Amino acid sequence: MSGDPRDTLETAAAMVAEGKGILAADESNKTMTKRLEGVGAESTEENRERFRELLLTSPGVGDQISAVILCDETIRQQTSGGKSFPELIAELGMICGIKVDTGAKPLAGASEETVTEGLDGLRERLDEYHDLGARFAKWRAVIAIGDGRPSDCAIAVNAHALARYAALCQEAGIAPIVEPEVLMDGEHSIDHSEEVTGAVLRAVFAELLAQGVLLEGMVLKPNMVLSGYDSPEQADVAEVAQRTLALFRRVVPAAVPGVAFLSGGQSDELASARLSAMNAIGNVPWELSFSYGRALQAAPLAAWGGVDANAPAAQAAFAHRARCNGAARHGRYSPEMEQTTQTGSS
Repeated sequence: MSGDPRDTLETAAAMVAEGKGILAADESNKTMTKRLEGVGAESTEENRERFRELLLTSPGVGDQISAVILCDETIRQQTSGGKSFPELIAELGMICGIKVDTGAKPLAGASEETVTEGLDGLRERLDEYHDLGARFAKWRAVIAIGDGRPSDCAIAVNAHALARYAALCQEAGIAPIVEPEVLMDGEHSIDHSEEVTGAVLRAVFAELLAQGVLLEGMVLKPNMVLSGYDSPEQADVAEVAQRTLALFRRVVPAAVPGVAFLSGGQSDELASARLSAMNAIGNVPWELSFSYGRALQAAPLAAWGGVDANAPAAQAAFAHRARCNGAARHGRYSPEMEQTTQTGSS
């Protein structure tokens, strides 16, 4: 099957609709096992399905969530009501997406660097996912900082793979999320973070343009420009917002409809605060949105713990985090919102 690349323009715009963001519920089974076991729940296929259904059926979820990224297991599962997850997501007014990369693997000839794989057979998999109901996809490249990293080679091969993936997506009528994540692990300064993030984004957009990707039909999912998590000097919320936007104005084309930031290793509160500060500054050509996984899911997962009786508390925790990030989309998040009861309105 071959779709029309221009079909992706409407999808990409809807993914970054005003006031909303993307729920990343595409964790691998290995990652989900670690998270479930961390709250005392067994990682079974049933439990993974139950938790994701719990999130999606939270009251008012569509008010702040525009789209949901699934993994291969979940897109093929049925809910307790007998619907497929893509059917449930569509009925709730959201867009269904799918993670299509097969993970970061060691890069030959490069010490401690990786390249994301999954291009083999991707055209056929995209056709199948489209038939299953996916209208966008995600591919994550991972770039580490430290000890001479990243090399020019690591940046180049990951940028090339991201663009090949994006072109294949648009060929299938699927909007690509392009995720070049510069990891913030380490002691590096915010200056170094800005330098590396800029180099990565320049390489990525050069490849996207070279391979004919319609920038209007994609969403960028980048890291914010932060101090390394172990750096003795931590930039405050205002500096992170200013430095991130200053860099992105230089390197992200205005044709891109939206930038949906990843949360990485940030706390729930900082992920919201930094996004809000950027939206308060504004004056940029793209929607400034979020595509959070852990920063939306950690609190409800801890509240649920695999116990059905805890579902209402877990849904309230999820709704609270969604409201906080919805407010951040308007530049209106404040720490005081964290003091409100999660069952009340924020």
